[in-house]
Amino acid sequence: MRFLPFALAAALTLTAAGPVLAQPAAAAAPPSAAAGADFLAKNAKAAGVVTLPSGLQYKVVSSGPAGPSPKEGDVIKVHYEGKLISGEVFDSSFARNKPALMPLGDLVPAWMEAIPKMKVGDEWVLYCPPSLGYGERGAGPIPPNSVLIFRVKLLGMLAAD
Repeated sequence: MRFLPFALAAALTLTAAGPVLAQPAAAAAPPSAAAGADFLAKNAKAAGVVTLPSGLQYKVVSSGPAGPSPKEGDVIKVHYEGKLISGEVFDSSFARNKPALMPLGDLVPAWMEAIPKMKVGDEWVLYCPPSLGYGERGAGPIPPNSVLIFRVKLLGMLAAD
């Protein structure tokens, strides 16, 4: 089962769980698949956006020093903000001023693909098609078939081996 980073962090009780910043899912109009596809098609043409074969898009905001990248099983320390294409923020460790600690494993596929490409100190924005997020089922305040946008800053890592 795939979990949002905030749900996993809360379950592990490695970080203080703060309030979810979004309104209940019923209050948000579910995005259409067409709106998400249009957003990703336009975003792919934006300066600095890289599109991977999976459909994941990312933009490097800032780069950290050269060094190792996390791999599955490592523990990562991140600041992140997750939002919908409407701009509605559904979770933010930045807003709580409390980074999240979590193992790199069993996260949404977008994170599992992007985080191992990052170095400590990197800050990226991830643009996740529904298939790399929660797809048709959605999760909590995230409607089904939502394109997700995550700002992720990799603050640290602890190698599993």
